[in-house]
Amino acid sequence: MDVRRLDDPAAFLEAASPLLLEDEARHNLMLGIAATLRDEPSHYPAHRLWLVDDGLEVAGAALQTPPHNLVVARPCKDGAIEALATEIEDDLPGVNGAVPEAVRFAEAWAAKTGKKPRTTFAQGLFQLDRVESVSGVSGTLREAGVEDRELLIEWWQAFVEEALHESAVEPADHAVDHRLSAREAGVVIWDDETPVSFAAFGGPTPNGIRIGPVYTPPEHRRRGYASALTAGLSSRLLETRRLCFLYTDLANPTSNKIYEQIGYRRVCEAASIAFD
Repeated sequence: MDVRRLDDPAAFLEAASPLLLEDEARHNLMLGIAATLRDEPSHYPAHRLWLVDDGLEVAGAALQTPPHNLVVARPCKDGAIEALATEIEDDLPGVNGAVPEAVRFAEAWAAKTGKKPRTTFAQGLFQLDRVESVSGVSGTLREAGVEDRELLIEWWQAFVEEALHESAVEPADHAVDHRLSAREAGVVIWDDETPVSFAAFGGPTPNGIRIGPVYTPPEHRRRGYASALTAGLSSRLLETRRLCFLYTDLANPTSNKIYEQIGYRRVCEAASIAFD
């Protein structure tokens, strides 16, 4: 196995796409980040890209946008994950990816460095191609604008603290500003006399786009706002995309049920693993 490091996101995407598009949903995070690096390079201050070649084809891929975790793809050949762990010399805070490839990389990294892997977030990865409509919820969906910026920053930070149980690597204001300005990203709000819920989207792939985060403040919950908002946003996105993706917290059965009722189906499990 030959591991090579690239600087050009466009070249990375061209070489890795045959591997990644074998399962577009599974690799939506890597595809979306790489597309953002190619099309909006100012969003990430730095990046690192790796491919694993077996002499005939690309057998593995990984990328990192420091200080975020490494993102690893499912390899198509045995030994590709271990080759990445052997050849990457940069310090890594952790790894994100679908299971089992994220776990396999964490084990290989621990064997190499002696650092202890710790799963910080267990997720379900869901995909949708047709929306089951939601009715009986008061309010309407609207596009968010710069006038909503301060509220969105407050809600984004609240989501991170509640759902991820940790401080965000990416500041909330940076995340919100990107969604409000990027060409293939955005934020929508559910209004019921006042803003009651928001959902963001971004990370475009060749056929899909990722939704998240979705957040409703505690005082507005259990009224169906998140369901109606996610269904409405998904319908809008499917006007120009074939697929929508989202990640859920496996420890929160309520949110998983909500998305399944809208029409999302679980593709696989994913994990965020820190290296202590």
